[in-house]
Amino acid sequence: MIPDIISATYIDHYNIEITFDDGKKGVVDFSKYLEKGGIFDRFKDIEYFKNFAVNEELGIIAWKDGVDVSPETLYSAATGAPLPAWVES
Repeated sequence: MIPDIISATYIDHYNIEITFDDGKKGVVDFSKYLEKGGIFDRFKDIEYFKNFAVNEELGIIAWKDGVDVSPETLYSAATGAPLPAWVES
């Protein structure tokens, strides 16, 4: 089970420091999502990007209009932990 996100703080550029309920934390660089396009094109507006919130019920970071990144991906990026096998397959 992936730990829930309990806090997230904008650092600079596309970097957000994320803290999980297992006590681990780290900085995630979201700039790679700019290349993905689609719904992530919204991140090109840095003010939009900065306007995220932690959804405490779901334990995720979310932006308005329902944009989010999977918590398992963020946990791996923040802590260096491997992605669960079911994500890699």
